[in-house]
Amino acid sequence: MSPNADEWAAFCADYCRRLAVVLDIAHVAVDRQSGLGLEAAARQARYAALANCNADSLLLAHHQGDQAETVLFNLLRGAGVAGAAGMPVERPLGARRLLRPLLAFSRAEIEDYARQQGLAWIDDESNIDLQYSRNFLRHEILPRLSARFPQAEASLALAASHFGETDQLLAELAAVDWQKVQESGGQTASLHALRGLSLPRLKNLLRYRLRELGWRTPVASRLEEFARQLLTAAPDRHPELQLPEGCLRIAQGRVHWLAQK
Repeated sequence: MSPNADEWAAFCADYCRRLAVVLDIAHVAVDRQSGLGLEAAARQARYAALANCNADSLLLAHHQGDQAETVLFNLLRGAGVAGAAGMPVERPLGARRLLRPLLAFSRAEIEDYARQQGLAWIDDESNIDLQYSRNFLRHEILPRLSARFPQAEASLALAASHFGETDQLLAELAAVDWQKVQESGGQTASLHALRGLSLPRLKNLLRYRLRELGWRTPVASRLEEFARQLLTAAPDRHPELQLPEGCLRIAQGRVHWLAQK
């Protein structure tokens, strides 16, 4: 997206050559018509490229400030526990492991270390463009918070870890619930058993199952509407939740997960 991208690639190639480090440069195309927004579409393209890397583990350089920014951004969008957990230290990415070993360190600490070691780096000029929401949080909001609350970034990152533990517990609860309600090898779930769950527990189970299938989770209002329909629909009604990857449909006393063909 930057007109300087080729210069950055040349800088990295020269730097790695001097350090005798193998470098693989991947070029990606950002789908500006995806409906995700430019930032999200670019992020999706980057992770798709990373998923194709020939490596068992992938290390990213996100730091404590990035985590604080992510938590704030997600909360302002009305995120739930998973969003409030920010970026995990470790997660699967396809058949690989994605690791973020620098989340506990501030940007200042990393830059101080780089200077001490005589390392060079490039600052992405787009990171100061305030039209992007994350940049606005990074340059306008977080500095003001830190001026009043010096530990703001560290505290937000700590809160993210607490939310991450809560999200893990909710996933474990959903896994237990799924074993009780699933039928046909996981293709369907018993409507009677699902109706024995509270509304919050049912929504938690639906989110869990969608994540397990790799389907996108709908906005909270759509998920809640479907969950309420699931709990109250008459036998002759067949509510559906249409998603890009497929459909959830209530029929014959079961909830069916129908993948898009």
